[in-house]
Amino acid sequence: MKRRTFFKTAGLGALAANGLLSSCGRGNTSRAAKPDPDFIPDIEINLTAKPGRLQILDGPETGIWHYTGEVIKGDANALTNLPDTWVGPVIKARRGQKMRIYFRNQVDQVSIIHWHGLHVPPEADGHPRYVIKPGGEYVYEFTIMDRPGTYWFHPHPHGKTGPQVYRGLAGLFLVTDEEEEQLNLPAGDHDVPLIIQDRQFSPDNQLIYIQNRMQQMLGFLGDTVLVNGKSGYTLKADTGVYRLRILNGSNSRIYKLAWQDGTPMTVIGTDGGLLKEPVTRPFLTLGPAERFDVIADFSDRHPGDELKLVSLPIPGVDAGMGMMGRGMMGGTNRNVPENGAAFDISRVKITHKANNRFQLPSKLSDFEPLSAQDATNSNEPRRFEFAMGRHMQWTINGRTFEMTDVADYEKVKLNTTEIWEFINAGGDMGMMGGMMNMPHPVHIHGLQFKIFDRQIDPRFAAAWDALKDGVVDHGRKDSFLLLPGARVQVALRFEDFSGLYLYHCHNLEHEDMGMMRNYRIESG
Repeated sequence: MKRRTFFKTAGLGALAANGLLSSCGRGNTSRAAKPDPDFIPDIEINLTAKPGRLQILDGPETGIWHYTGEVIKGDANALTNLPDTWVGPVIKARRGQKMRIYFRNQVDQVSIIHWHGLHVPPEADGHPRYVIKPGGEYVYEFTIMDRPGTYWFHPHPHGKTGPQVYRGLAGLFLVTDEEEEQLNLPAGDHDVPLIIQDRQFSPDNQLIYIQNRMQQMLGFLGDTVLVNGKSGYTLKADTGVYRLRILNGSNSRIYKLAWQDGTPMTVIGTDGGLLKEPVTRPFLTLGPAERFDVIADFSDRHPGDELKLVSLPIPGVDAGMGMMGRGMMGGTNRNVPENGAAFDISRVKITHKANNRFQLPSKLSDFEPLSAQDATNSNEPRRFEFAMGRHMQWTINGRTFEMTDVADYEKVKLNTTEIWEFINAGGDMGMMGGMMNMPHPVHIHGLQFKIFDRQIDPRFAAAWDALKDGVVDHGRKDSFLLLPGARVQVALRFEDFSGLYLYHCHNLEHEDMGMMRNYRIESG
């Protein structure tokens, strides 16, 4: 699918992304870039962020940033560099393995890597206080403690996460164990990542990013959809069964994923790994950073058949003020589809028959549930309101990001379970209220949580009604979509590690503007 058959663009003579990516900021000098001699890794990896050029569209190559990696100790299959794409690599590990990763920064900005969804010590989580300068190195050491599932990694420098992810820095981190292997889920060529991103390109195929403050306030939306870093992605499949690992890697766009012919989606995992049993949905609601593991059964298809993966329309969800807001500040491409627009994402083309003997188990996994009844604050949840504050600034409880500061209500105790309530009250329904009425994808670092209650203000019910049938709250999560007018309660358990972690909006432009805060786990 060519970009101009997805959404035709006009007026792209604007500032390209590489013009925004100048070097600034101070790198980490407090942590030595040396491995711990007492930590004996099972897998050791070199991982480098570097600039490059790639043929994405017809015509000139596009300037990108990307990660490249190599295994220097352990199973050579622990890392796969995906060919001809900016996304990746894919890192594979088993629960219980010890990982050492040497991250080398060869781009012209400070950077650091966040292992999104993984339960790791605070010094391995990618907090922006640990950024390294161009030419620097950071050593990550951690044990895989997470359940089987699809996780990912991306940069996390304060104020620069959006442009660095946008430029191409993102990869997958897959975890398995004996429990998952006994299920005999689709593997090899039938285990397929689908990393969905939207981008804008100039006439000479260079990336265009934020052009003005209004775009940053709303969140970046592109006019071209890419899957696995490719335009017009087509999965050439047989009539077997596939495991699709779907990641919303976009900066701010929400997807309502569905098969065009109405075939239900069979979900076996979410952000927190495998579910206890499969669930089916008519479509999937996928906010930024969320993941779904989906079983796609093509056994009733025939060679030559094609089907589309699409994003359905979402009534009631837009990017704040909609087209009026996008045109107010000038320099904005009015042909960019709003959040909630309908469009095609990718295709599946059946090429040949296969001997299909796979049967999906009725039980996938067993894990200890998180219960609100076990919370130390079950009658008084901690509350976090995501809103626009004074001076047109995105805030959490009226505060913006401070590198190491923590408010009293952001301090929690090790080995406790709590309830946190996230609130997106929204504004009035007028012009300025409309800009405040934006969805905020919430991400909490360092742990997985259980969503157990959602409430919606009736004034904002249209968006929830359009998306609720695609929500899967059955398992664990690390990210969720906080719609305007919504209150969402989650149960979290703080265990294994004490220290400083982040929680924030995963609309990366909102995050970079300061809609991010620390919380601290205190021992004793």
